[in-house]
Amino acid sequence: MNNRLKVLRAERNWSQADLAAALGVSRQTVNALETGRYDPSLPLAFKIARVFEQPIESIFSDAGASA
Repeated sequence: MNNRLKVLRAERNWSQADLAAALGVSRQTVNALETGRYDPSLPLAFKIARVFEQPIESIFSDAGASA
């Protein structure tokens, strides 16, 4: 799954630790999300969408989806 977390975080000048604190997860979890090593649970995806005030679909995309 692809995501725009790193871009969204950079736009706010947040560190990985800042985002982790806002989400209630570890910095390592944020790093794993950004690098695609970990796909978020649905509750975490909704929390991320709320933090960035964007729909989930604008943050995450299915890398395997064909158009």
